[in-house]
Amino acid sequence: MPLHYGSQIDEHHAVRTDAGMFDVSHMTIVDLHGSRTRDFLRYLLANDVAKLTKPGKALYSGMLNASGGVIDDLIVYYLSDDFFRLVVNSATREKDLAWITQHAEPYAIDITVRDDLSLIAVQGPNAQAKAASLFSDEQRQATDGMKPFFGVQTGDLFVATTGYTGEAAMKLRCRTKKRPTSGVPWWKRALSQPVWARATRCVWKRA
Repeated sequence: MPLHYGSQIDEHHAVRTDAGMFDVSHMTIVDLHGSRTRDFLRYLLANDVAKLTKPGKALYSGMLNASGGVIDDLIVYYLSDDFFRLVVNSATREKDLAWITQHAEPYAIDITVRDDLSLIAVQGPNAQAKAASLFSDEQRQATDGMKPFFGVQTGDLFVATTGYTGEAAMKLRCRTKKRPTSGVPWWKRALSQPVWARATRCVWKRA
């Protein structure tokens, strides 16, 4: 990924005052299916997924080893009683997948790494309005009034209002056959719209 798109300072100010788009497709998305998926995640994570009872509700949690040490932090989405989705960090991808796979067998969990998905984060005070300007009528209706830490599949997008800061933001997961370019049409379409004129492309930097 590039260090910046012209100016890191401009990117910072755009996100603080308007909106910025971040290509975070390097993040790893993992779908878990099985009748005991909730039990498995209660074993795997520090926070209790039993509190996730409404489809689409998400939870930020640590994934722990047997000694209580942190393997990674992640976001988990409850999509149905037998379907949960994890978003884990790219730098710990192999370690995370190995740990998840190692402990999934007793619970008969079907693990699918979603390398067919791209992930675009839109952040800033105008993020949700700008993202919605590109949605279809169906997508706008499905996402209107979404509360923080929720996700919904609508048309060809999985739209989530999750983020570490708690500020207004949307994450968009796009699906095509080849992930490296699957978010490109949406990205280009956004930059071509007048409503996005003051928004900017940004590089994701996490301390």
